[in-house]
Amino acid sequence: MLLNFSSSLLSPSSSFLRFSSAKSPIIDSSSSYLRPKNQLSDSPLSHLRLYCKNQLFSKFALGGKRLDFRSWAVSGFDFGSFESVLEAAGILTAIIIVHESGHFLAAYLQGIHVSKFAVGFGPILAKFNAKNVEYSVRAFPLGGFVAFPDNDPESDISADDENLLKNRPILDRVIVISAGVIANIIFAYVIIFVQVLSVGLPVQEAFPGVLVPEVRVYSAASRDGLLPGDVILAINGTELPKTGPNAISEVVDVIKRNPKRNVLLKVGRGVQDFEIGVTPDENFDGTGKIGVQLSPNVKITKVIAKNVLEAFNFAGEEFWGLSSNVLDSLKQTFLNFSQSASKVSGPVAIIAVGAEVARSNIDGLYQFAAVLNINLALINLLPLPALDGGSLALILIEAARGGRKLPLEIEQRIMSSGIMLVILLGLFLIVRDTLNLDFIKDML
Repeated sequence: MLLNFSSSLLSPSSSFLRFSSAKSPIIDSSSSYLRPKNQLSDSPLSHLRLYCKNQLFSKFALGGKRLDFRSWAVSGFDFGSFESVLEAAGILTAIIIVHESGHFLAAYLQGIHVSKFAVGFGPILAKFNAKNVEYSVRAFPLGGFVAFPDNDPESDISADDENLLKNRPILDRVIVISAGVIANIIFAYVIIFVQVLSVGLPVQEAFPGVLVPEVRVYSAASRDGLLPGDVILAINGTELPKTGPNAISEVVDVIKRNPKRNVLLKVGRGVQDFEIGVTPDENFDGTGKIGVQLSPNVKITKVIAKNVLEAFNFAGEEFWGLSSNVLDSLKQTFLNFSQSASKVSGPVAIIAVGAEVARSNIDGLYQFAAVLNINLALINLLPLPALDGGSLALILIEAARGGRKLPLEIEQRIMSSGIMLVILLGLFLIVRDTLNLDFIKDML
């Protein structure tokens, strides 16, 4: 299982809000942007890519809580409560099981022999056998695999048995290999559908101006009378539009250009509008700063489907929106791979993000699970060794050769090298991300 957990995955693609404003940066206290085969096997890796002007995993607007996922990629991860960690780990495990169950059921329902079903890689922690299949949980949580006895020297199944995967027609094998992807797509839709019927989808209504959710003590903003909860409606006589990237950027640019010079803000506070003059302090780089956090001025409400037909409509719109964002994220990843490669993170980072989401609200947990499923489905279609797409590519080569397979030794080398690379990369990421955890840093 391979995951691309980009900052651009969760932008609003319809009237529904995913997490918060899709293209609105958060401003820190210095008024600048925050910086941030015999088996079908998979491994979860994730990109936590950080774009100041397209920060989609920047915060939850729901319940007044804002989650800044960028800080984990820059300064460390925070697991928080043990319960939230278990919830995040449970979601990741469930997604792996669903993916592998897709492979397993596609083979089982076609009468194809299956020898192993595993969650994780490496040494076996627990296992049991049923109907000639070994089910196991393994030491390294890098994904899972479904194994077939096609070339197992210990198998007592004849090499020419028509129910071995390798002896099945191309279409049968394509169904088995692609079933994991299909299972995750279906699971993602089901998650969204349940959210629509139960807790509802958050809906964003935008208002003019920029919200000031936080004012730093002893800052220029605090000194000159700006309070948390104020809305900046205009700056130096220029009215700010409804929330969007330009509104926040305009405030930031004016403040940065005017250190130690008065900046006139039109502020909305409750039912009153009035003007406040703020004199930005000078930053170390000569730019101005006032010590506030800025966010889009939006109101969040919930929409719950009134009937099943409406639920299908809402879920479909949400599903396609999230899928489009995942595709856009993948495109950005490959177009900027030299920059995004260093931001690759493993299961520890995924669970850290999920734990923070779990502590925030149930809405985010639904979205988190749906996005992971869509990520897994799309990335596994990439034609890379050790991914489902790599196995499909070999089958397409076979079809192009008129049904003649590549030599078994070559296929095994391709898949084995891919699996080994994924395992080594996964172990490296686990160690690196673990060392990046806040409580580990504190101990060191």
